[in-house]
Amino acid sequence: MDRPVVCVGALVWGPGERVLLVETTKWRGLWGVPGGKVDWGETLEAAVTREFREETGLEITGVRYAQTQEAVLSPEFHKPTHLLLVDFFARTASLTVTPNEEIVDWSWATLDEALTLPLNTYTRTLVELARREGR
Repeated sequence: MDRPVVCVGALVWGPGERVLLVETTKWRGLWGVPGGKVDWGETLEAAVTREFREETGLEITGVRYAQTQEAVLSPEFHKPTHLLLVDFFARTASLTVTPNEEIVDWSWATLDEALTLPLNTYTRTLVELARREGR
């Protein structure tokens, strides 16, 4: 039986107060934040830390819950899926991205610059939340 898939992602600030945005193979050319599926027995914070490291080579600290979103059969996603997206804010001490095979391109951007990128709608709400909170 198909069930919703729990995923985590993080909007991460690096040195210079810029956030990392990535274009991945899974969002039909749209940009988002690094993240992925939560493994059985894994906490959300452990999952976001692991996924961020796997996709970018970066270690994150100061992980803080941001919001939860639901993507039900989103046409933006590469296949029909019901995703429960748990988003976090975090920091990293490095700007050196070592991308895995899922990342096509990446950019360090201010929050205002981030909104000029072709973001998926779920990442756009996360960036807008960060702006409202004055992060």
